Amino acid sequence: VQFVESGGGLVQPGGSLRLSCAAFGVPFSNYDWNWVRQAPGKGPEWVSLITPTGDTNYKESVKGRFNMSRDNAVNTLYLQMNNLKPEDTALYYCEGAGSRGQGIPVAVSS
Repeated sequence: VQFVESGGGLVQPGGSLRLSCAAFGVPFSNYDWNWVRQAPGKGPEWVSLITPTGDTNYKESVKGRFNMSRDNAVNTLYLQMNNLKPEDTALYYCEGAGSRGQGIPVAVSS
C-alpha cells in the first residue's frame, strides 16, 4: 500500500486541523481503515476506525471532537479534529490493509 498523507501542523488549544490520507495499491473501498497516533515517548494508540460502509468508532477521549470519514472515489481518508488539546500532540498515521503511512505531525500548544 502506498499512502499520501497531508494536513497537520501546529495549532493552539481549542483549534482545529484536518488530516488527509490517500491510499493506493489495494481496493480501497473494501477495507476498514484506522487512524493511529503516537505521542512523544509513548507507544502507538488507536484513535478511530471506519468500515467499508462508513460506520465509525473512536477512542473515548476523542469522541465528540474528532470525525473520521472516507471518500472511496478518491481513495482518501479524513480526520477532522476539533477542540484540540495538548494531549492530542502526536504523530498521526493512517493504517489499513496491513500497512501504515509515514505519519503526520500534530502539535497542540499555546
